Amino acid sequence: MEFTHFNENGEAVMVDVGGKEDTVREASAGGRISMTRECLERVSTGRIKKGDVLGVARITGIMALKQTSNIIPLCHLMNLTYAEIRFSIHEADCEIKAVCTVRTTGKTGVEMEALTGVSAALLTIYDMCKAVDKTMTIGEICLLRKSGGKSGVFERSLR
Repeated sequence: MEFTHFNENGEAVMVDVGGKEDTVREASAGGRISMTRECLERVSTGRIKKGDVLGVARITGIMALKQTSNIIPLCHLMNLTYAEIRFSIHEADCEIKAVCTVRTTGKTGVEMEALTGVSAALLTIYDMCKAVDKTMTIGEICLLRKSGGKSGVFERSLR
């Protein structure tokens, strides 16, 4: 498999997708943030002074994923048709898992948008909670699922 973002001279290019067919494309990316039990309890009960942590993180993630082509230099500007970020609190592990799902009908996939959205959401949780817990760790950001296009379906689970 060759890298597609380089021309015959090894120079960076935006991939030409003009000849591709429009298909429904969807991608989900996930990640997690671990924190102290006290911090997780405060997030869960709405006792973080900066406000509704998960609500703000959800909006931030969606706003960020819409800007992916401005953040990642060779990404195409996408006409997105759907975006969602879901959180699940795992008290036993003192962590919050996030999953971002993005959809479009187009010539290229939305994996980078999903990865950008989940990353920004988790960073927002860190920012809003850092006064309570500076030891938080963000990790395991990965593509969970993608569908559409020539390569078909890819799927894995976030442990």
